[in-house]
Amino acid sequence: MKEKIQKKFTELFGNEGVFYASAGRINLIGEHTDYNGGYVFPGAIDCGIMAKINPNGTDKVRVFSIDFDEYAEFGLEETDKPEQSWARYIFGVCRETIKRGGKVGGFDAVFAGDVPLGAGLSSSAALESTFAYALNLINNNGFDKMELALIGQSTEHNYCGVKCGIMDQFISIFGKKDSLVRLDCKTMEYKYFPIQLQDYKLVLLDSCVKHELASSAYNKRRESCERVRDAIKKNHPEIECLSDAKRIWLEEVRSSVTEEDIMRAEYVIGEVQRVLDVCDALGRGDMETVGEMMYQTHFGLSRLYEVSCDELDFLNKMARKLDVTGSRVMGGGFGGCTINLVKKDLYKQFVDTTVDEFEARFGHKPKVYDVIISDGARVVD
Repeated sequence: MKEKIQKKFTELFGNEGVFYASAGRINLIGEHTDYNGGYVFPGAIDCGIMAKINPNGTDKVRVFSIDFDEYAEFGLEETDKPEQSWARYIFGVCRETIKRGGKVGGFDAVFAGDVPLGAGLSSSAALESTFAYALNLINNNGFDKMELALIGQSTEHNYCGVKCGIMDQFISIFGKKDSLVRLDCKTMEYKYFPIQLQDYKLVLLDSCVKHELASSAYNKRRESCERVRDAIKKNHPEIECLSDAKRIWLEEVRSSVTEEDIMRAEYVIGEVQRVLDVCDALGRGDMETVGEMMYQTHFGLSRLYEVSCDELDFLNKMARKLDVTGSRVMGGGFGGCTINLVKKDLYKQFVDTTVDEFEARFGHKPKVYDVIISDGARVVD
């Protein structure tokens, strides 16, 4: 990838410049908790976005995407928003940096990625983080890492139309090799947890489907959680987020919200505790408990939050059938991947059998990605 970027950069802009990169991510557990003020437990992975960037002394940004095979050029004023959707991520990072008092001058860039698209591994956050990190260094703006993550999140909100939580941009900036990070999405406090897999592997099985109702369904579930939170606040005004609530309090509000709302909230409150249980289990090397919590999360996402689908439930059932330690749908749902905690001596049987049976059932093969926990945003030598 670096060689491809270098070749195109030389062709378009010359040889000067520095390579920067940032990472996609997995989330071991803690799904749909970020916008409810709960915990998430992600890690950066060894695929992401890489760019070569060099200031050009003008007020114009000139950038080429190898993956889209497209060139974009734009200014740095609000009215200069580019037409290409991929270029808006870079434009948004420039604008959000400027809004915060940072300097941004014109620059030349060529970038490429190896994050599998559509698999829920956050290629957009990796793109935002690569450029936020690079522009901060190039212009000596002095923003800390948390501000860089917020620049990426604000880019999604204000220039790409996605009201996302902070997890993806956070881990793309903060990721550390061989560690997962527990992030409290209400307070933004975080803690690194070394992950020693030893006899295990983390494996993603990509269903290669994405069902259309994902965005509208996401918004409806967020609204359900907000309704339950607001109902609970009438009796317990001290709570700020649904993640602060106790499960027993759901009984107090059952008559004032729908049963569907209760199901959504029950999942979220349980998931917040599961993240803490997984962190404790990892600390003592108890992978069986980690895995069981993953299965419980899948059950909750499938039956209570209702964001799974036939393909993902099939992959999860195959994991149970083949004695895989842990498995669950990862990401927003309605398609994408399962994340699986697999003993190394079971890996080949699990992958081969699941791929064959999935193809027989659904007519196409799932893709298989082995996960290596890696560093987040960085300069590339």
